[in-house]
Amino acid sequence: MTLDRRAELGEFLRSRRARLSPAELGLTAYGQRRRVPGLRREELAQLAGVSVDHYIRLEQGRSLHFSAEVLNAVARVLRLDAAERAHLHRLARPAPPAVPAAAGRPALRAGLHRVLASIHDAPAYLVDRDTTVLAWNRPAAALITDFATLPPEQRNMARLTFLDEGIRHLYADWPTRARDIVAFLRLDAGRRPVDESISALVAELSAASAEFRRLWGEHQVKDKGHGRYLYRHPLVGELELAYETLRLPDHPGLALIVHTADEGSASHIALRLLTTWADQETPAG
Repeated sequence: MTLDRRAELGEFLRSRRARLSPAELGLTAYGQRRRVPGLRREELAQLAGVSVDHYIRLEQGRSLHFSAEVLNAVARVLRLDAAERAHLHRLARPAPPAVPAAAGRPALRAGLHRVLASIHDAPAYLVDRDTTVLAWNRPAAALITDFATLPPEQRNMARLTFLDEGIRHLYADWPTRARDIVAFLRLDAGRRPVDESISALVAELSAASAEFRRLWGEHQVKDKGHGRYLYRHPLVGELELAYETLRLPDHPGLALIVHTADEGSASHIALRLLTTWADQETPAG
């Protein structure tokens, strides 16, 4: 199973048209009753300076060979941010070769495991494109979950976010976390829409979680570059942690996620307590 890129492209564009009103783009409705929310195709085409037929062919996915100029004009009218603009360009261009699930995960160098083990004062873990956790340090296991006790196929942040009650309670603002991880997953799915591991995960979570189905249908995309989450940890209480994402140059699908706390804050003290406990109790992977 792979994601239907033509369907993805059309649904993404329709979702972005729906969130814009004609008035905010300077169009006059003259009291007309609108059958669809947001911009009509004809209005978008006019504002982008392309023919209506050309835009309809784009939205219907009849061709995946649109020029950068057309895509940029559509992105400008739809007010896409950088991540959304890149997502549009990927969906509207020919797909890369398929990646069969049987191909397996990239082998991790011993040096990557040593890097993780050397980080004693910050939760850190390495994830693949489909949010599967491939390696982690002791603080990460102490903060999130003891990954070593899970079967490898369950060490997946999207799966844990939607299907694990402990993880649901861990994030003080779980709805934001859920929306973010779906947006991360959809962005990476756009990078490799024929990646069978992502397609299988989306199918599994869509069948198991109505919340995931609803969020997936919103077509939000977001890069997991950096951000902050408030955690409710059963041992040390609340921690507000920032995260930074570091991409590996030779494996761009892999990302190292590192969590830190503001120096001198209550969260910093709580994180120090957690990492001290982790060094004594929690295995790394």
